[in-house]
Amino acid sequence: MTESVTIKVDGMVCAACQSHVQRALDGTRGVSKAAVNLMTGQAVVAFDPVAVAPQNLVQAILDTGYDAELPRSGRSAIEEQEERERDQVTEARELTLKAIVSLLAGALAMGVSMWGGMRMMHSQPVQYGLAALTLFIMIWAGGGIYTGAWKAARHGSADMNALIALGTGAAFLYSLAVTTAPGSGMKDVYYESAILILAFVVAGRAMEARAKRHTSSALRKLIHLQPATARLWRDGIEADVPVDNLRKGDAIVVRPGEKIPVDGKILEGSSYVIESMLTGEPAPVAKNVGGTVIGGTVNTTGSFRYRATALGEESVLARIVTLMRQAQGSRAPIERLADRISRVFVPTVLALAILTFAGWMLLGRGAVPAATAAVAVLIIACPCAMGLAVPTAVMVSTGRGAEMGLLIKGGESLEKLHRIDTIVLDKTGTITEGKPRVTESTIDDDALRLAAAAERRSEHPLGRAVVDYAAGRKIAVPETQDFRSVTGRGVWARVDGHDVLVGNGAFLREQNVETEGTGILVAIDGKYVGSLNVTDPLRAGAREAVQEFRRLGLGVVLLTGDVLSNAEVIAREAGIDRVIAGVHPDGKVAEIRKLQEQGRVVAMAGDGINDAPALAQAEIGCAMGSGTDSAIEAGDVTLLRADLAGVARAIALSRATWRVMRQNLFWALGYNIFAIPLAALGFLSPVIASAAMAASSVSVVANSLRLKRFGKASE
Repeated sequence: MTESVTIKVDGMVCAACQSHVQRALDGTRGVSKAAVNLMTGQAVVAFDPVAVAPQNLVQAILDTGYDAELPRSGRSAIEEQEERERDQVTEARELTLKAIVSLLAGALAMGVSMWGGMRMMHSQPVQYGLAALTLFIMIWAGGGIYTGAWKAARHGSADMNALIALGTGAAFLYSLAVTTAPGSGMKDVYYESAILILAFVVAGRAMEARAKRHTSSALRKLIHLQPATARLWRDGIEADVPVDNLRKGDAIVVRPGEKIPVDGKILEGSSYVIESMLTGEPAPVAKNVGGTVIGGTVNTTGSFRYRATALGEESVLARIVTLMRQAQGSRAPIERLADRISRVFVPTVLALAILTFAGWMLLGRGAVPAATAAVAVLIIACPCAMGLAVPTAVMVSTGRGAEMGLLIKGGESLEKLHRIDTIVLDKTGTITEGKPRVTESTIDDDALRLAAAAERRSEHPLGRAVVDYAAGRKIAVPETQDFRSVTGRGVWARVDGHDVLVGNGAFLREQNVETEGTGILVAIDGKYVGSLNVTDPLRAGAREAVQEFRRLGLGVVLLTGDVLSNAEVIAREAGIDRVIAGVHPDGKVAEIRKLQEQGRVVAMAGDGINDAPALAQAEIGCAMGSGTDSAIEAGDVTLLRADLAGVARAIALSRATWRVMRQNLFWALGYNIFAIPLAALGFLSPVIASAAMAASSVSVVANSLRLKRFGKASE
């Protein structure tokens, strides 16, 4: 049995770091899948607990030179995310302070160099002062860079820290040699270069840290939805208590304009509740006695009392936060390209720096220009942007999806979605409202009484329609003595000594019952007694959603277990040309497989429960549900609001994300392909190279942040 654990990883700063940790986990015995994410600073590992313990996974990461720790037990996803938010704020604040001080120190050193004159720069007291200032900046602002480089070197690897450490270290040691050996013939020092390189690197990381916080803004909004206190009602007395002190079954009072503290079921009163922050549904939703409410949503004008049914990790909000954290920590398959490049990138850059130095020396240009060009190559080639290119896009995209009521299960799902060319739609509850009603009956009340008894134990919407029809006719429905259901075909029950069959024609014929008519057929004691015709209204917006699928270039297929005549009526209303009807759940899997064998890339939209096998067979399973049911955890994409147009929005969002991913990778790779030769030829100083390197990382994050605006023009 496979288990999963999310491990916090500290010290990763570039694609090479991420790739090194990834390889270590992939090579650990018992690990079936690992996803190391530079953006989130975590590794999600699926493993066999018999073969390897979680602590061994941590040790595998520690052996690569990076810090790692297991999550603390007893904490919810919301608490973990809150801690991560605090850490991000602290990191951004510290980096900003270090960047400001380093830039000021670099400006001072540059001022002495430019305006102090050669006499001042060649003065030993001035040089010693600059050496002390540089050493302070290297230890205080750049300490993490040098310790990171040392750890990586000790474990046989090299990353961005190594490149920066070599570049700045070379500039400092050369300058220190000039300072301490004035008679050597060397005069110029480059302390300001070492300081400014570190200043720009740290400033880039500070801007990067602040930009990263924007990528998880949707998740931050979610964790701030839950109020800190609830109004507990006990023995007629109301008292405000911390939400953490609530227990299942507690009665809670909610007044107009207040946030709902936790999930529950209404006991008394009614109101309208705004659920847009979770489901994307803009209109307030009516809530009455017996209705369910979700923690973090907002009550409007009414007041009600409800019973708490789900707390902590069981709540809808916590489950959504958990799924979003998993999605944002996942890896898209396209990241394998960055992994392959980063494995050889740093050693290649080191080799290029050596060749650059050797080339300048062979041309007789001197050691100082040769070293300057080599240092510029080391600095300009840091693979930061490459490591951020894909995960930043995944984080922003999944966050924007959540704001629209779409839970997209991470980078792999996003990448698959953009390739979809065929959308297969279930009928009941997807194209239709899922609330069928009987419109015509050819059976008498006694037969209806028995049929309703048989269907009462069925979970199918058509069965509920029969039961509701009998209730509307005020027919008392007896208990069943025995019951069996054949998914997608019908039910058999023993009621008041009678064998009752209710289902489609194929089901009754299998039982050797001669039938006629269409709809739901009924047989009692082996004899056909009549039928009930059922209609299920087309879901609002379904026709517009089908039109949007066509605009996206998708083929649309209606796949249903209903009879062909009923399915064709719904298909015509929705504007669907292709219909596959009379298919039971196992048959739906076979039909999707046929489409795939024809070269189609298929997405299936269904209810996430009865259609689970078909959703799993399709490249992408889209579960139509609400924020209060198990559909939250079904499928690759879950629609928290039962709106078919959400599937079209998810596909459009994935295509936009794919474009951003490719743009990011193109510019991250193109930047190095263009800049390294310039640095090697001496057209870029190490200081300019460090500024350009920092700008490249920030530009990748900024490009990904454009996805936050996706679809807002049409909202």
